[in-house]
Amino acid sequence: MKHLVLLGGGYGNMRILLRLLPNQLPDDVTITLVDKVPYHCLKTEYYALAAGTISDHEVRVAFPEHSRLNLVFGEVTGIDLQNKQVHLENQESISYDDLVIGLGCEDKYHSVPGADQYTHSIQSIEKARHTYQTLSNLPAHSKIGIVGAGLSGIELASELRESRPDLDIKLFDRGPRILKDFPERLSQYIHKWFVEHGVEVINNANVTKVEPQTIYNHEDAFPMDAVVWTAGIQPNRIVRELDVEKDRSGRVKLTPYHNLPNNEHVYVVGDCASLPHAPSAQLAEEQAEQIVQVLAKRWNHEPLPAEMPEMKLKGILGSLGKKQGFGFVADRAITGRVARFLKSGVLWLYKYHNG
Repeated sequence: MKHLVLLGGGYGNMRILLRLLPNQLPDDVTITLVDKVPYHCLKTEYYALAAGTISDHEVRVAFPEHSRLNLVFGEVTGIDLQNKQVHLENQESISYDDLVIGLGCEDKYHSVPGADQYTHSIQSIEKARHTYQTLSNLPAHSKIGIVGAGLSGIELASELRESRPDLDIKLFDRGPRILKDFPERLSQYIHKWFVEHGVEVINNANVTKVEPQTIYNHEDAFPMDAVVWTAGIQPNRIVRELDVEKDRSGRVKLTPYHNLPNNEHVYVVGDCASLPHAPSAQLAEEQAEQIVQVLAKRWNHEPLPAEMPEMKLKGILGSLGKKQGFGFVADRAITGRVARFLKSGVLWLYKYHNG
């Protein structure tokens, strides 16, 4: 029997399971999925969990059940590529024939002093829960700083505004305008929403230091009751420690077939993979589709295609609270209720197909 081990129950490995189970898994292959928690987490919705506008239950999806799928819940402590083993904390190591590493990402603090100690996070369900507890327990009129005005920062700020209209929220954006790489129309729409809803956007920000209850933008001190960091990500620590070739962002360089250049049995999916697009759930799923195709051909001893098709993303969708949204789909900017409806529909379809 061949043993396929999937590290991490995120979007990429969930798509691999969806494609292989229940009827596409070869008779001589078994799968082990390793994750810290006993359910798949909808990471794209952690902003709403942290803001308190959805419940914990709404960001969880059960892992599939199958006679040849073994679920192991625990912390990965290391990967031995030479001996084809995965080491777990306080558990026996797991041997593999093929391995897909999908361990996700962590916050990147860009060497800002105090950022890792004095800010909150939404990069894991545990951290999002802790952030929710902190934000929901703050007294009225508390000051909140959100560092980073990418998709996560925008959605967290808008959702928190709806959840806690009493809070004084400041969103620190490094660029000259929100989402500077997208059409200016989107930036103006989002900025206008924040102005109308009392969220202060600070453009051209450069957070230089974080102290308890104080954040420094350039040299100006801003008193804060809580700070949430949404200003960048990096691959999981386990991947950062792997002795393999990486790009400038620390993501693993891969062949066109998504495996390590010198190891056709080890694949990397999602936030840890060096790809031509920015990390996203959509990209992880597209990559997983191709990994399944490659695995199937290798298991059947069939030749691989001369080249893999280009991975094309459909665009982005973001929310501004529960009623408004924005997006960039098929090279067109969309705003308002239509964008929010589309995002809700995509989430519903995902839950339907994976639940």
